[in-house]
Amino acid sequence: MLRTNKNFERLSQNYLFREVSERVEDFKRQSGQTDIISLGIGDVSLPLPKTIAEAFAKTANEMATEKGFKGYPPTAGYDFLRLAIADKYNKLGAFVQADEVFVSDGAKSDLTNLLDLFDEPTALVVSPSYPAYVDDNILHGNKVKFLTVTKEDGFLPRTKNVARASYVIYLCSPNNPTGVAYSEKTLKEWVNFALSTGSVIIYDGAYEAFIRSDNPKSIFEISGARYCAIEVGSFSKRAGFTGVRCGWSVIPKDLMVGKRSLTELFLRRQSAKFNGVSYPVQVAAFAALTEEGVKASEKNVDYYLNNARLLSDFCDNCGLKRFGGKDAPYLFVKCPDGLNGWEFFHLALTKAKVVLTPGEGFGVGGEGFVRMTSFGKKEQVELAVERLSSLIKTM
Repeated sequence: MLRTNKNFERLSQNYLFREVSERVEDFKRQSGQTDIISLGIGDVSLPLPKTIAEAFAKTANEMATEKGFKGYPPTAGYDFLRLAIADKYNKLGAFVQADEVFVSDGAKSDLTNLLDLFDEPTALVVSPSYPAYVDDNILHGNKVKFLTVTKEDGFLPRTKNVARASYVIYLCSPNNPTGVAYSEKTLKEWVNFALSTGSVIIYDGAYEAFIRSDNPKSIFEISGARYCAIEVGSFSKRAGFTGVRCGWSVIPKDLMVGKRSLTELFLRRQSAKFNGVSYPVQVAAFAALTEEGVKASEKNVDYYLNNARLLSDFCDNCGLKRFGGKDAPYLFVKCPDGLNGWEFFHLALTKAKVVLTPGEGFGVGGEGFVRMTSFGKKEQVELAVERLSSLIKTM
């Protein structure tokens, strides 16, 4: 007799961002209000840079010709894109070879696909964190251990609070949701921990393009990381690919679990379960890594960082404790008047017509906070600041 995967019963009833969307839609229906500004879900609002869109369109049109048509792509990605991604790391002083790069349809897919490499691991997840880390492991039937960080810690995870054992460790810098970018010292501490315990770090670098300080953009800038870390990257936020879908994982050939190479295992896994990313998308991704594409993408990133500064100024002017907003598109903001995240979410939605994301949805460490994103249009962010400022004054 067939049975459904019992691990679905272990998931929370609703996915955080779906629940936020449903509550917003319910409010619209009941109130008739439509002028809602979202600082909630972190989707980009600027269009693809022209140089990237042109490369995408040109290649798509070439697919209609005999000479330009391409069938199944290479499982791990076309060499031209793998080389370009490897070169991006090498410019940082982080040694990566092209055959250690696996092109995918986005970071979110890789975060779950990589778990196929491990046999019932215990996942170590920083709380608060991106909900997919937990859901992915639950659906794989894995144990999840939480490392709760707080505002008193500056939302920085420390190894001294972790029992020494082997884990699959999730680190994200700059962090989603807190917006905190990890220092070289912090990452070195975790690399040393992983090396000494036989752990593997899955490093989520989806927002590295927003780091403008001296904090590392890649975990492979840290000595020893090639022996204990996998890095997941994305074009979604750096180049506006949320609707195009392209990302990558770097699995160094130095990374072994027992006597098995994770690079070889993942190639075998992808060969069995994945047919690759379409040729036009990979050409567009390559265009994003050219000099012209990088400049255009950085212009968009600067736009979002300017929005983050507007939100940071609002928080500071209103006396709201906040984290992030400097090296990241996210701000993690302490709720006023002792409200919890869902209470402040409801108040901001119904009184200011602004959508925020409750911190409780990111885990225990997020209680009493809300996440704000800077991915909206500047005019909308300015209006949201005006509305929220008026709300705070009445509290």
